[in-house]
Amino acid sequence: MTTEKRTAQAFHGTLIHSLNPPTLEFLLNTLLIISATGEIQSLHPSTDPSSIPSVLNSQNYNPDTTPLTTLSATEFLIPGFIDTHTHAPQWSQRGLGRGIPLLTWLETITFAHESKLADPIYAKQLYRAAVQGSLKQGITTACYYGSRHKPASVILAETCLTLGQRALIGKCNMNRHAPDWYVDTSVEESVTETAEFITQVRELDEGSGLVTPVITPRFAITCDEPLLHGLVDLVRQNPGIPIQTHFNESRGEIDFTRTLFPNFKNETELYASFGLLTDRTILAHAIYPQAEEIPRMKELGCGVAHCPIPNTTMDEFMVAPVREYLNVGVKVGLGTDCGGGYSSSMLDVMRAAFMVSVARQTQTGGRDRPLSIAESFYLATLGGARVAGLEGKVGRFAVGMEFDACLVRVTGVEGVMTPVEEEDSVEGVFEKFLMTGDDRNIVRVWVKGREVKVSG
Repeated sequence: MTTEKRTAQAFHGTLIHSLNPPTLEFLLNTLLIISATGEIQSLHPSTDPSSIPSVLNSQNYNPDTTPLTTLSATEFLIPGFIDTHTHAPQWSQRGLGRGIPLLTWLETITFAHESKLADPIYAKQLYRAAVQGSLKQGITTACYYGSRHKPASVILAETCLTLGQRALIGKCNMNRHAPDWYVDTSVEESVTETAEFITQVRELDEGSGLVTPVITPRFAITCDEPLLHGLVDLVRQNPGIPIQTHFNESRGEIDFTRTLFPNFKNETELYASFGLLTDRTILAHAIYPQAEEIPRMKELGCGVAHCPIPNTTMDEFMVAPVREYLNVGVKVGLGTDCGGGYSSSMLDVMRAAFMVSVARQTQTGGRDRPLSIAESFYLATLGGARVAGLEGKVGRFAVGMEFDACLVRVTGVEGVMTPVEEEDSVEGVFEKFLMTGDDRNIVRVWVKGREVKVSG
């Protein structure tokens, strides 16, 4: 982890963030003061530039020595994006395998790619590229699945700490229904290595609060009952530890799971019976829940990682019931599902979420209304923070929160965003960015006050 000396800093300009799913807040001419430890110390909307020195003095900061970033009229700050489901080992296979069933895709493409992470040199190269690529696109927090290899998963944690990304990271547990050369050799090995991984990541993090270990049964298909029981023992030994797994991801996956666990009516009942559904559980995809599963998910406090790009580009156009989840209060965030998802851009994921919600409206005969622009942005920021268990730290701008943010520039960059015109409102410019901007418009990125991307 970096040991560079950090100082307090301040920003003045437009801030945009979510208050709740349908509500965006636009804070104009706002002075934001960030402590040396990366926390938002104070926030002062409608601050005239001439009064900035006096406001800094009132907060015990010397205006002559506190760096101030003044945003132009075509710049604004937003919270960093939160990717609630992605596979770091699959960074090198993005774009491969469109149009084939999930289980076939795993067997013919994915497991072979992930097996390469047994080589620590390859792991360092690939994970550096993945984390840098993620930060470049404004993803300040990522919920990563690693490979089944403990050493490589530790390397992923080291990489996130070195490059400054906030991350939840899991060593994948899998001891069956994968090639012999890509399974944990025993339940004991799988559980022991996971326990060691948890300890090592916590030691690496050293109280910085940036990297968190996650218990990660890949899904029930690749985990037999003894392994699931062993992982639950780790949950009990580590109160509050996050859990992540794939859930109701495709019809084929659901059918196969049912043959392996015939005594359970559905996957919610299955995972709950093992004690794997908690208020820190992240359920990736959640496309085909039975009617009784949704209120049970809400009761247990689970979060959903909605991944609209891979859901609609495998062998079937699959649309998760996101509006139903939101209506009953199930936590929902967005995931790139890097590997299964061909794009690692959260902007692309937001657009896809909007588009598939229109399809859902058609499927339900108008019952499930589409996501609004505000709701899509909420899912990519504050909604994702809730899913990751980080809503008290990141996802919006407020005193006491940590400064994870992106500086967006809508003019003067080598991009293809819709031109900004004189009559455009702030709201209109923001919508143009969300629908047509890309990583070139995200010119600077901070995680806990540390700058992790600068491009101009």
